[in-house]
Amino acid sequence: MDEVSLARKDSPSRLRRLFRLVGSSFDPRAWLHLFRIVNYYNYSHVAPRRQVRFGESPNVSPDTVFTNADRIEIGNRVRIGSRCYFWAGPSTGRIIIGDDVLFGPEVMLTAASYLYNAGTPVTEQPMKEADICIGNDVWLGTRAIVLAGASIGDHAIIAAGAVVRGDVEPMSIMAGSPAKRIGSRELPRSG
Repeated sequence: MDEVSLARKDSPSRLRRLFRLVGSSFDPRAWLHLFRIVNYYNYSHVAPRRQVRFGESPNVSPDTVFTNADRIEIGNRVRIGSRCYFWAGPSTGRIIIGDDVLFGPEVMLTAASYLYNAGTPVTEQPMKEADICIGNDVWLGTRAIVLAGASIGDHAIIAAGAVVRGDVEPMSIMAGSPAKRIGSRELPRSG
């Protein structure tokens, strides 16, 4: 016998494949997997994602957490690494992200911070909210933290572990806690 006829003999018939397909629908593992997929959309980090205003072609890790997502705007072609947190303020603080921004893993943005009033229990302290604005073509490294009121200019780079508050000039390279300018970025010349 030639190789073609041997291959046909070893491959299961169409009828046998149909029986396997029908039989697998009674397999409890298949139903458990389907239940997990449906239940995924009930997690607290998934429902708010529908309220975020995304631009074109976002690439967002499935474990990204959005809080008060109706006040979050994300531009075109933004890439968000795993376990990032985007916390807009509870009433007014917004997060606005430009185009072509890259977030490393575990980056945290919070548009609200607690104030401290002596004599008031910590759990009842008032909050101060301020918008976070991130320009176009910005790169935020692993575990960078951006605090309420920060504004990051176009083409900036925020190093891993940096804590940003206040304004960051365009083209700046920032590192440290609090973040300080350690250099500037140069874009390639076109021509």
